[in-house]
Amino acid sequence: MATEAATAKFQNPDFRPDFHPDISLTAHDGLHFWQFMIAGSIAGSVEHMAMFPVDTIKTHMQALGSCPIKSVSVTHAVRSILQSEGPSALYRGIAAMGLGAGPAHAVYFSVYEVCKKYFSGNNPNNSIAHAVSGVCATVCSDAVFTPMDMVKQRLQLGNNAYKGVWDCVKRVLREEGFGAFYASYRTTVLMNAPFTAVHFATYEATKRGLVEISPESANDERLVVHATAGAAAGALAASLTTPLDVVKTQLQCQGVCGCDRFKTGSIGDVIRTIVKKDGYRGLMRGWIPRMLFHAPAASICWSTYEASKAFFQELNEQSNSGMVT
Repeated sequence: MATEAATAKFQNPDFRPDFHPDISLTAHDGLHFWQFMIAGSIAGSVEHMAMFPVDTIKTHMQALGSCPIKSVSVTHAVRSILQSEGPSALYRGIAAMGLGAGPAHAVYFSVYEVCKKYFSGNNPNNSIAHAVSGVCATVCSDAVFTPMDMVKQRLQLGNNAYKGVWDCVKRVLREEGFGAFYASYRTTVLMNAPFTAVHFATYEATKRGLVEISPESANDERLVVHATAGAAAGALAASLTTPLDVVKTQLQCQGVCGCDRFKTGSIGDVIRTIVKKDGYRGLMRGWIPRMLFHAPAASICWSTYEASKAFFQELNEQSNSGMVT
């Protein structure tokens, strides 16, 4: 009987799950802009720090030229890094990631929340609004993150001759100019625009679907819902955008460790070089570690972000109730 009642409710097009506000799986209303920024900053930092070794393996696999890794095999990549440089090499460049991930994700999630509220028209099922909001978020956040991402990827490669983050920044400025920090920005945006469109739309749809499957236990299992929806969204988005991620890595690592340097920096020029040297399979270099990175990373990120939002919402409610009394 309970199952029939639940089914009847969901068949009603006007039905919306009625959760308690402090544990709702929908967007948390009443949060300040700075609270979205802090929640996003925490989520992004936790995500990237936890998954950094996998990101290092992906970078090695995607870099062409005379760099150490020649194979697209994950096992070969890991063995080569460990044998030639040791386990610490998996964390080279993590300081640059730490400097870039927090501010970039603060912009990323706060812009997403603002745009989602503006574009959705109070319709939580508007997948187009979620996708467009994700694109707006990535255009803004990539402007913040791209310079440190370039530094991070150069430091991740072995035999890069850089002593650290600031040495890399100073040398790039002196030898290549400020434009080198944004050499991959266009490619990054072209990659992350479809990535975030797929990612956010998939996350919101999967989260909504999981809630509708078991509405009675949705509140008790909200952490599992966020983690599962995030993992599904991250894996799908990562697999579809791997070729552009390879191009981005090529542009950011050009001239380092014997990697090719490109005259124009155009996407077409890089793709032609990759296909000439490694065939079309070269455009999918690192797709396995990329998926292995983004699935758990998105799961960690969304779970942390939603938990942070819930914390701030409870804090705001306590503050408001204190003012009333």
